[in-house]
Order: sequence, then C-alpha cells, then structure tokens
Amino acid sequence: MAHGLSPALIGPLIVAEVGRLGGRDLALLLQDYGQLALVPLSGLGLAAGEPVPIDGSPAGSAFLRGVPVEVPQADGVRVYLPLLDGGDEVGVLTFTLDAVVDEDRRFLRRFAALVADLLITKSGYTDRIFQARRLEPMSVAAEIQWSLLPPLSMTVARVAVAGILEPAYQVAGDSFDYALNDDVLHVATIDAMGHGLDAATMATVAIGAYRHARRADIGLAEIYAFMDRAIAEQFGPDHFVTAQMMRLDTVSGHLQWVNAGHPQPLLIRDHVVLERLESATTLPVGFGGEEPVISERVLRHGDRVLCFTDGLVEEREAGGEQFGEDQFIDWVNRVERSQDGVRAVVRALSHVLKEKRGGRTSDDATLFLIEWY
Repeated sequence: MAHGLSPALIGPLIVAEVGRLGGRDLALLLQDYGQLALVPLSGLGLAAGEPVPIDGSPAGSAFLRGVPVEVPQADGVRVYLPLLDGGDEVGVLTFTLDAVVDEDRRFLRRFAALVADLLITKSGYTDRIFQARRLEPMSVAAEIQWSLLPPLSMTVARVAVAGILEPAYQVAGDSFDYALNDDVLHVATIDAMGHGLDAATMATVAIGAYRHARRADIGLAEIYAFMDRAIAEQFGPDHFVTAQMMRLDTVSGHLQWVNAGHPQPLLIRDHVVLERLESATTLPVGFGGEEPVISERVLRHGDRVLCFTDGLVEEREAGGEQFGEDQFIDWVNRVERSQDGVRAVVRALSHVLKEKRGGRTSDDATLFLIEWY
C-alpha cells in the first residue's frame, strides 16, 4: 500500500506501474527553487541526467502549460505529464511508449495526479526531494523561508494565485502566505527589515502571527493589530515588518486590504495594468500604529491584482538609477501579453525583471498575483 511506502521506493513503484503500459526510460523531473530548470530525481529505476531548462523544452512546456506533451521519436512517443496537485505543480513525469492511444491518455492523467500527491505526501518524510531541487547552495535564512511557504500556486473554480521569492537561494526577510477559507481568499505579503537570519526570524514571527490571527476568524484590523503586537513585543521598537493583508470574497469579487508600508498593488485588466490600488498610509507592523486603514474595491471577472515588495523597484541599475515603478509596470504589461496563467506570468516576470535590473538582487523581492474568475 502507498501509505506505508518508504520514500526510497517511490521510483520503483512508478516505474513498475508505467511498465505495465510498456513505458521505459522513466524520469521524475522536479522544479528547482529558482524556477529555471527541471531536475531529475535520483532513485532505483529512474533515469538520471542533467537538469532540463524549463524554457524551450518539451518538459518545460508541459510544466508551464499544465498539459501533457507528446513528442514522436524514432523508438516511439516521448510523453511528458505535468504533476499537478491543487493547481500547484510538483514537476513533470516523462517516459517513452511505443504508441499512445486515448485509453492510455485517460489513465495517465489520473496516474500523474496520484504521483503528484504521492511526492508531496512523502516529501514530509525525506530530504531527498528537497535536495534534488537545489542547483545552488541555500542559506540558512532561505531554508527557514522556504519551510514557511504554502504551495507556490493554487487554481480552483473561482480564483487562482501564484507567488515567487527572489533570490531563491538567499532570500531572508520576504515571505507570503494565503488560505482559501470557504469563499474567502486570505493573502499576506511581508518584508522584514534587515538581512540574513535576523530578517528571517522576524519574518517567521510575522507569518506565524498572521496565520494565528487569520485562523481565529478575526477581521483585517484585528489581524494587523495582532501582528503589530507580536513584532513589537518580540523585537522592540526599532524593528518593523512591512506587510499587506488582503481578503477577497471569491463569490462577489469584493476585495479588502490593509497596506502597511508596501508599494501599491497593481490592478490588471485585459492583460494591461489599469491602475495602482491606492490606499491611505498604515504604519508597518511593529511600530504600534493606530487603527489601520481598510481599503475596498469590487473586482470584475478576470481582474488580476499584483502585489510586490520594494526590492523589485528600488534596485539600482548599472547607471545608478532606481529601476522604478514605471519601468516595472511596463514589463508587467509585456509579460501579461506573452504568458498564460498566473503561475507562468509570475515566473516569467520575476526572471525578466532580474535580467533587466542587471541580475542584481541586493534586496529580497516578492511577487504575488491573484486572478478572480
């Protein structure tokens, strides 16, 4: 039974099941933390090899689009199956068959979902899956941040979300969290002051306080106050965390948010930035602010809201000038027109922004995108 399966036997089990269809040369490709490549998971019966770039490869196409890809070749058909779990994607399962018929495709779609669920479940019992995803050394602060994160994306009937942190292997003070409780989507993005372990520790307390307050079913004002007290009591008056907390009613599209020191979120409609979602200033958590300002907006079907931290716009280019929000918005518009789905948009936007900033990531940065269907 799969529930009693040792993590080391995941590979042999999958190989055996695919072998019943005549499948061979099976590989499990996992997304690396930087979201640049798909890395083979090692194990008994699994094909080894070099990391596969996500951009420009059949495996990457299956991963980004979330649909199976079939590539005819001399000895049959190479099949690439996205491993999806609740809209989040673990990686890609790939193998070769002599031929593929519709009955095989129906079975393989169900099988891929089971493999994704198995990998996620067993990752709680082993380090091998996490180790496979690392293409660079990871800092202790980044280790802490990644352990805090929810799945990087979620797609359900009324709403989709996706987030990304950079630099993936060195991030310290930035983080995000979300939860879909019945019809209400809760989202928070945070940026703790400083760098390294101090920032990671503060971010851990901020996310922990946010989750605790959110799970108590209290309003945004009370969540802000709870986070504010937690940071102030733990770290003193000279420390703070900028934050943005949101609640979206996924039935009506009614959006509420408290912006405590972050850049204004962007409202995207028809793949173009329509406006900045302006709100009155609320002090960062930890400063003992007064009653926070709760802003409100009713979204239209298909609207997207992009939250981001200042590391994306305050980075200085080679000439010494800040990258700036205007240039940031210009690239959001370009990427929106070229990518489908929130997960692909967030990933492509993070990578192109890093490239256009000259590869600089002297500060942590977060992107978090919400789409209301």
